[in-house]
Amino acid sequence: RAISDPNTLLHYSSMSANKRNLKRQREPPDSAAGKQPKLAGGRARESGWLLKEVTEHRRAPQSTAGMRVTQKATPNTQKIKQGSDGVLYCSASQPGVRGPLVVLDCALVLFVLQIQDSTFFVADNRQYAFMLKRLREVAKECKSLDIQFHLLSGEPGQNLWIETVKKHLPADVPFIQVDAHNVVPCWEASEKLEYGARTIRGKITKLLPEFLTEIPLVDTHPHSASRAAEPVDWEEVLSSLEVDCCVGEVDWAQPGSCGGMAMLESFIEQRLRLFATHRNNPNCDALSHLSPWIHTGQLSAQRVVKQVKREKNASESVASFIEELVVRRELADSFCFYNHNYDNISGERFIALLNRQLVLEGKMHGFLRMYWAKKILEWTASPEEALSIAIYLNDRLSLDGCDPNGYVGCMWSVCGIHDQGWAERPIFGKIRFMNYAGCKRKFDVAQFERKYAAIKENSNKDTKKPSFNN
Repeated sequence: RAISDPNTLLHYSSMSANKRNLKRQREPPDSAAGKQPKLAGGRARESGWLLKEVTEHRRAPQSTAGMRVTQKATPNTQKIKQGSDGVLYCSASQPGVRGPLVVLDCALVLFVLQIQDSTFFVADNRQYAFMLKRLREVAKECKSLDIQFHLLSGEPGQNLWIETVKKHLPADVPFIQVDAHNVVPCWEASEKLEYGARTIRGKITKLLPEFLTEIPLVDTHPHSASRAAEPVDWEEVLSSLEVDCCVGEVDWAQPGSCGGMAMLESFIEQRLRLFATHRNNPNCDALSHLSPWIHTGQLSAQRVVKQVKREKNASESVASFIEELVVRRELADSFCFYNHNYDNISGERFIALLNRQLVLEGKMHGFLRMYWAKKILEWTASPEEALSIAIYLNDRLSLDGCDPNGYVGCMWSVCGIHDQGWAERPIFGKIRFMNYAGCKRKFDVAQFERKYAAIKENSNKDTKKPSFNN
């Protein structure tokens, strides 16, 4: 249920424009170089006011009018059939019961399932401790609301586990996906991979009034489960993780929603009005520092935006901050949502397999060698460096190296020799452009990748010295 807008929210009393200008003139010119700029005067609010305000709002009478749920359902069914045993809320990355959950019109037991990947290869003790301490808080909140909390440790799977779940669900069981990470869900903001901020900004801005609603309250659940969830031994969970323990926890970021609220409060009180002009100065503390809590779902971006927009004396910084938190951040989420190569240079795995073919077989397909050389051009600092690397690797590793055909092939790819000029573009200039998508249009790239991915990387380690008896 939605939370009413506060009627008693206190704002800083601002100085007059003349006084602010005089104050700026008195400030030393080196403030941008390292000295923390002084804030305009104002009546400070009592420490802890934000958490107190949110707590009071949760107790106030509320309604669901105007609330927009950030969800999408499977096409087979959106209704829950009679006789169902319950609703499972499965969270893989956004732990919490105070954020935007799915609103369901049903009288069923609610179960919360958190999947904790204990094998994620880049995570360390610092990250897992931060997440698990929040999860312990979530478990307590669930218990107080009569919601069953279950923790599963393990590996959800290398592929999209969402698609796996949908595939194995019976046709009459609805599956609803919620984008609790963004204000405007990825699939609503855009239906395609966007070129940049300028192409998505208008789309998000248009939808903000529809989605930037108050966060629904989670009431004590009226339907009890017949069997309680097993209690979680949090110390055992933390100690059993296969993570890098050399990276320790940090003191400045306290995990949990209370820690996130405290950081948001300090940002509003101390740093927000500096954000527009000083956020790029590392010597000036003008950032929000909220990313750890927002990233792990311990603090909702929607709540942050709603709260920051209430500050009337820092309009320039508010607009600048929302541009970063909403437009730029959701552009990044949209990129990862629509681009399966979001964590590597487009086709980088494909290039790695081309290198494997060259190393293991001493030969590379002619078309692929052209593409390979063009990627070297794309990834190096100059055409001269790209040509030098391409010729060196081709001459050294290919059985047909040190051949005029090889030299001209590299020159065609990097310098455009024997080719016509094409429409000018960044990096390539007027050199013919080739990309991963073009390869996929010409042949079955996946088949090639499967073939060379299956070849053991060490299959050529037992090579012998040249001998006439080989």
